Amino acid sequence: MKKLSVVVSILIGFIILSACGNEESVAGNNVKETNTVSIMLDWYPNAVHSYLYVAEEKGYFEEEDIDVDIQFPANPTDPLTLAASGKVTMGLYYQPDVIAARANEDIPVKSVAAVVREPLNRIVYRSDAPIGSPKELEGKQVGYPGIPVNEAIVKTMVEHDGGNYEKVDMINVEFELGSSLISEQVDAVSGMYVNHEVPVLRGEGHAIDFIDPVDYGVPDFYEIVAVTSDETWEAEQENIEAFWRAARKGYDFMIENEEEALQILLDYQDDVNFPLEKEIETESLSILLPKMESEQGFGTQGKASWEETAAWLKENGVIEEAPDIDDIFVNIK
Repeated sequence: MKKLSVVVSILIGFIILSACGNEESVAGNNVKETNTVSIMLDWYPNAVHSYLYVAEEKGYFEEEDIDVDIQFPANPTDPLTLAASGKVTMGLYYQPDVIAARANEDIPVKSVAAVVREPLNRIVYRSDAPIGSPKELEGKQVGYPGIPVNEAIVKTMVEHDGGNYEKVDMINVEFELGSSLISEQVDAVSGMYVNHEVPVLRGEGHAIDFIDPVDYGVPDFYEIVAVTSDETWEAEQENIEAFWRAARKGYDFMIENEEEALQILLDYQDDVNFPLEKEIETESLSILLPKMESEQGFGTQGKASWEETAAWLKENGVIEEAPDIDDIFVNIK
């Protein structure tokens, strides 16, 4: 038995060596290694992520020799914290929160792309309990997903409208924005997106309305950006740049082929945990496309937007000092 084990070991070793020799031979034929890039979505897959699934389906990532791992968050802050710790290459998050993380906690993160260039966040309320203007939030409970920028949004809106923010009761409901509003646990919510949660609730037969924060003093900030850590950027810059070259191709395809792009998203949906409705995602995509467009190219960022948003956060006490803006974002060509 011992001799047999030795023979088997030798044979296994020979097979392994042969395989290695074959791999070297393949490498010698200029076949590139594929690198993995992981990205954590800001939420479950929906229309705003269509360009990523298009890039995957059409082979644009493969053309760049990268293998993309798309992940979903377990809680709202995961995309930022996991990107900052290097557990994912990138996370989709919110421009104001990226600034706050760098300014307040010295978390070494930076944005590498602006995905949605205008706020999608709305103050949403039930139509049978209308809120005429932000001042009327005084004395009411406002649900939000535990992300500090939502507090700044409500504060800015209420004070811009002549109200007292101290009289607003902010309630952390995490991801349960829609259910907490419809079940009347709260009077309004901040953090609900006009392109998704609003049409979803309306599609379910709920009568809701909303207020746009930009109409009440909130800057026109980037709603969604792709964030990575400084360390990851230094180590994986080439892979990240390759990722966004492919993602831009996905976006360009989406612009020209909305229906097919949407069908690709539906084919990739997590239909067990987060099923999508085609009509709702179609409406969502039509709202999103103008807000994702840039004359300089999809994903590009402007310094002025970062400066204005940082100044607003400082004015509202979210940050004490603005971080060095030149360190907080990069433009990928």
